[in-house]
This record gives sequence, C-alpha cells and structure tokens, in this order.
Amino acid sequence: MPTGAWINARTRAHALDTLAATGSEPIDVLVIGGGVTGAGVALDAATRGLRVALVERRDLGSGTSGYSSKLVHGGLRYLAKGDVSIARESALERHRLLTTIAPHLARPAENLIPIGSYLSRRDSALAMTGLRLGDVLRRSCGTSTSLLPPPSRISKFEVGLLAPAVSTIGLRGGLTYWDGQLEDDVRLVIALARTASAHGAQVVTRCSASAVNPRSATLTDELSGESFIVHARTVINAGGVWAGDLEPDLTTTPSRGTHLVVRSERLGNPRAIVTVPVPGHFGRYVFAIPQPDGLTYLGLTDHMAPDADGYDVNIPAADEQFLLETINRALADPLGPADIIGRYAGLRPLVQSAKSSQSADISRRHLLIDEAGKMITIAGGKLTTYRQMAQDAVDAAARRLEYDAPCVTAELPLVGAADQQTLAGLPALPRLVRRFGLEAPMLQRLAADRPELLEPVVEGQPVLGIEVVFAARAEGALSVDDFLDRRIRAGFAPEDREALRWECTKLFDAELAALR
Repeated sequence: MPTGAWINARTRAHALDTLAATGSEPIDVLVIGGGVTGAGVALDAATRGLRVALVERRDLGSGTSGYSSKLVHGGLRYLAKGDVSIARESALERHRLLTTIAPHLARPAENLIPIGSYLSRRDSALAMTGLRLGDVLRRSCGTSTSLLPPPSRISKFEVGLLAPAVSTIGLRGGLTYWDGQLEDDVRLVIALARTASAHGAQVVTRCSASAVNPRSATLTDELSGESFIVHARTVINAGGVWAGDLEPDLTTTPSRGTHLVVRSERLGNPRAIVTVPVPGHFGRYVFAIPQPDGLTYLGLTDHMAPDADGYDVNIPAADEQFLLETINRALADPLGPADIIGRYAGLRPLVQSAKSSQSADISRRHLLIDEAGKMITIAGGKLTTYRQMAQDAVDAAARRLEYDAPCVTAELPLVGAADQQTLAGLPALPRLVRRFGLEAPMLQRLAADRPELLEPVVEGQPVLGIEVVFAARAEGALSVDDFLDRRIRAGFAPEDREALRWECTKLFDAELAALR
C-alpha cells in the first residue's frame, strides 16, 4: 500500500486547504461521520473513482464504532429471533472480513458455552440446534472448517482447559463454536480510512459539518475555528447515533451496550470467549472476551438510553450488577466490584421500526433513506455489516450521479491485510504483526536508527514506542489522547493509561511537531 495511505496532521491541513479552495466546484461525495460506516462509505466511493471527502467532528471511531465488543458476529443471535436474512448477511460479511478484507485484524475465536445448572438440558439442546443452523450459514457462505470449525460438545475436563475459572459444580460439559474477533474495532476504522485515503479520499478529522443540505455543507475546522462552504454533488449522512441531527425524519433508539474490564489472570487466562446465558432471555448471553494483552471484557447490556451522551455514556450501577451476576453464575470464584479495573459503554443507533419497551427487540437491520430533495442517510445496522451498508449508500449516490461503476469492496484487502500463513512468516515482532499486518516490517524499518522504539514505552506495558510514532505519522492521531484512547485503547484501563501517558506524550508531541 503506498504512503498515500498515511493520514496525519499534514494531510489533514492539505485536505482542508483543497476543500476550501474548491469554492463552488463540487466534489462528488461528501461523507459526514468517521465511524466504521462512514469510513466504509468513503472507501467504497473512492474505489469507484469518485472524488470523496470524509469529515468527522472528533477522531476516527470516537463514537459507537469504538465501543463495541470487538466481535465479528456470524448472526447466531438473529437466527434465534428467526431473522434468517440478516443472519446470513452477517455470516457473509464475517467471511469477507476473515478471508479477504482484514484477516490481519479479524481472526477466528473459539466460544464456550458451559453447560451447568444455569442451562437446562432442553435449553442446551436448543442452543446446539442453533449452533448447527449457524454452521449451515457458515457453509453457505463458503467459510472453510479450517477457519471456523463446526460446533461441538466437549467434556468437563476440556471446559477447564479453555476456561479455568468456570465452576465444575454441576458442570455437565460445554458447547463450543467459532466466530470472528477483531484485534480492535477502531483499528478496523483506521484501516478503512487509510485505505480510502490511498484511493484518493480526503480524510479530515476535528472538522464539523453544519447547515447541511443535499448539495453542500459548512465545514468548521475545530482546531482553528475557521469555516467554509464545501459543495458536493451528493452528501451522505453516516452520523451514527447523531444521524438524526441531520435527518429529522429519522427515528433511532439508542441502546446502551456496557462492558466491564478485568485482568485476564483473574479468570485463569481463558483461551476461549466464555458465553453465559441471560436468565429468561433465550438466545441472549453475557460474554467474557479475552484480549491479547491480558485484559478481558465482560459484556454486554442492551438497554434503551434515549438521552445518553454518545461520547460519554453514563454507566449505571444496574449495568455492572447485571453483568457480574450473569457471568458469576458460571464461575467458581465470583467476580466482585474490586476486580473491575475499567468500564466502557457505547450507544447502538438502532432504527426503530415498531413500538417496543426493550431495545433487544428492535431490528439490527440498517436503513437507507434516499429520497428526492434529501441527502442520503445510512443508519442502524451493525459493525459486522458496515461494508454492505456502505455499498447500499454508495449505490444510491451512484444512481443520483448517473455514474456506472461497480462496488469492489467485497474483494478489496485493507492496508496491511494478508492471510495468516503470510503474516506468520513476516520478519517482525509478533505484536506489530498482530496489529499492523503486512506493514509490521516497515514499522521496524522506521525504527532502524532508534532501536529503543521497538521496546515497551513503559516497563510492564506491551505498547511499543514505534506505535506512538506511527499513530502520529500515519494513523491520523492528532493528540496523545487520540493515541491512548483509540489507537491502543488504554482508556479502558485508567491505571494503565496513567502509567503510559507521560512517556507517550513526549514521543507523540515530538512527532507532531515534525509534521507541522
């Protein structure tokens, strides 16, 4: 991937100057929103040869896209609700992410459902039936068993090997199935934005849009305060939970998804995602999701939060209690408040199609608004199906523009993408390969004259100095907070964030000064 895939303070300034200088000469597509959907839209439009600009009022992935469970779901939950079409769409997009689009960031993950007293024989049989139906979807999408093995029943002993913290009292074994897991959701957003940039899209963060209409918007540089009007032949609203601010006819029901963060060692360093059923809600589970660097995320809730701040979601005590009580049903040594080292929550922008008192009952289908005299709006949906959402939005834009070019994103690898065999042979540190894929050797070369950058920034923390440098040079980070909170997610564990902050600030500020 050429260095056109690098986005930083310098490319941002150039993009702003270019957009401001166009005057009344329109670009083809203006995308508003820098989450996974907006970045996907920018990539789709740019790869069709359209002139594209993406604007985001904060940082890439700073809203809902940065607060998911970091999973690439194959649609099991939707099968439980009888929604086969959306389940298959999820399974197909999972296949594409795991095999072509981002196999360096999306990888297979084993899931374990312990069969204890909290799961009746009837419900465990139903669960296995659902897993087998999900496996039918896997096969229909062409995903091989070498990548995602079929579900199976395992013994009590095998449960203990996968999840040592699971209680053996009343344990009758377990069910396992395979799904997708992301290295991190914001890393996917950044890879999309960088790949879009490599194909000519202008990516501008810290840039808000106001006075938006189907053919123009007033853009304001949030760093300088300067404003100008940009004209576009098509405007696409991908604002997530804020999409309704630009499209009054859109009704979304924000749903709060809360996660707790614990040290993986407290759970015996599980090797699989532990999945515990929520009492009285068939097909709904709480997950303990181990991460590569010693943390485990416990999630998630699904409660309506109509008045919540999408950037700073309040986490009520009831969410914490619900998550702990549910996961503790399966644990030998229950987790308590003292085990929680961090918390995070995001808002899902659910499109409400019917009156409901429970956000879990609202469809995860996405909604495209494409009406004469309006901008195009794409809303709802899920992280896993961002690509299909983007395709639908750009298809609508192409019709308006009378522009005939096919979508190519289903077969387009993102920057750094390669299969696991290729990645395993790269001459680079494992952490860099895991997080940057094919770019890992290049990052090591960047540190050739400063070998200390290939060492941890702080003893006891896995973050390398070259990650700080690359975030400023190539990944669009404009502040050390962008790096800490979204490039490495240190904000999920405040104690770790504080330990890293000072040394990361020194490195980051030096790089940022060199770009200006």
